[in-house]
Amino acid sequence: MKIATFNANSLRARLDIIIDWLNQYAPDVLCIQETKVQDKDFPIAALGDAGYDVVFKGQKSYNGVAILSRLPIENVRFGFDDEPKDEPRIIAADISGISFVNTYVPQGREVDSDMYLYKLQWYKRLRLYFEKHFEPLDSVIWLGDLNVALTDKDVHSPDRLRGHVCFNPELTELFTEVADFGFVDLFRLHCDEGGQYTFWDYRATNGFERNVGWRIDYIMATKPLAERCRSCYVDRTPRGLEKPSDHTFLIAEFA
Repeated sequence: MKIATFNANSLRARLDIIIDWLNQYAPDVLCIQETKVQDKDFPIAALGDAGYDVVFKGQKSYNGVAILSRLPIENVRFGFDDEPKDEPRIIAADISGISFVNTYVPQGREVDSDMYLYKLQWYKRLRLYFEKHFEPLDSVIWLGDLNVALTDKDVHSPDRLRGHVCFNPELTELFTEVADFGFVDLFRLHCDEGGQYTFWDYRATNGFERNVGWRIDYIMATKPLAERCRSCYVDRTPRGLEKPSDHTFLIAEFA
């Protein structure tokens, strides 16, 4: 099985990039965040022509999550049990006996903002969500744009950026509490190098060319699946295309 995650930063704006990528890599499952499209306008037909069934929850201009699969999708769930309906940031579904939880964690804006407090609470609720719905040895994959750089290796200029809304000890601790439910970071399982990123801010001058990036997209798996993971890697190429997302694809392959 091959799975991937991608923050599209507007699904319709990146649709050609996504379909070309699907045709080239043929993942069994692709989870997308920041679709930024209302459900009535979701491009179901174009993705169906590419060979994928899709489930999704979105809204105009913000947020939005989707799961694309070449295999049957079952038991689809949206949001936390108490998540407001206007915040489509989490979608879960079962595919081939594996539970996928696709999340777009709030970015947080500024450390002293209400949105940052919302982000911290979101991570706390996520831990409770996993405890309520799963056991640590279940086959679960948690993936998406998690909006956290865990270590100095995961961000350019760590000394300058320490304390950022996506890079600080408080956030790392909360992320770790969720991961300690029973998840393994598949990318770090296979790659210990720094400078491997999934996001390059548009606002940084020549940021992609200079590799001024962040690793904030993850594929996390419970131990039974992590033991069967044969590779996990970043495909940088789509970020260098014309009119790209500010993120790129992260892929994991399993025996």
